[in-house]
Amino acid sequence: MLIGKKANKQRLQTTKVGNTSVSYLGNSEGGFTIIESLVAILVVSILLVAIAPVLSLSVATRVQSKRIELATQAAKSYIDAVKTKKIAAPTSTGTDALTAYAAPTATGTLTCTTANAYCTVPTGTSLYCVDFDSSGGCENTSVTDMVVQGFRYNLASSTASSGYALGVRVYRADAFKETTTLSRNNALGNNEKVTQATFTGGVGQRKAPLVEMTTDINDTVPKYSDLCARYTGGCSN
Repeated sequence: MLIGKKANKQRLQTTKVGNTSVSYLGNSEGGFTIIESLVAILVVSILLVAIAPVLSLSVATRVQSKRIELATQAAKSYIDAVKTKKIAAPTSTGTDALTAYAAPTATGTLTCTTANAYCTVPTGTSLYCVDFDSSGGCENTSVTDMVVQGFRYNLASSTASSGYALGVRVYRADAFKETTTLSRNNALGNNEKVTQATFTGGVGQRKAPLVEMTTDINDTVPKYSDLCARYTGGCSN
């Protein structure tokens, strides 16, 4: 038995189905009102606005981590190819360390028409195309292609036969669609680091290198004295 206001809000309804009467309670105030629906939409909207930046940063960080992974792979592939002489080593550029060499200047044009080969534009530096999107070359519109800048230097001598240090910087191919000098670590001589981090928002910093690394190359039998000669001050006993 329904008591009070509930008895007024609900009514007993009887429907005859065949020879059987079915009774059920019907609520005259069932469902959501417009106000309740608007409040629910408002609450959901506020929650979406609150978590949207977190989701955006998470996605951007995953993309940036993938870029750095590809850049590291490109650098190692280039170094291995130079070590095994599958590709020519970059032109000898003196006896300075990697930090002394200028970053490439982007001219808005990138001419790398052959995959996994040296580019022809921009000129003046050894730029090597690593084609990750299998397009047959590197384009400044690609978000996956990598361009490796290579240096060959020897603090003791510029003669490659005594061994040399190989330095590489890896840039995104789409960094070359701008007209500007790209960034590099220690450009001001104060040990500043501009290599891109593994987390970022938006499209990331195109101008900065994704990876910088160095390794030693020996064209002859490796000797400890040659290794020492490639470092300022030599080796301490």
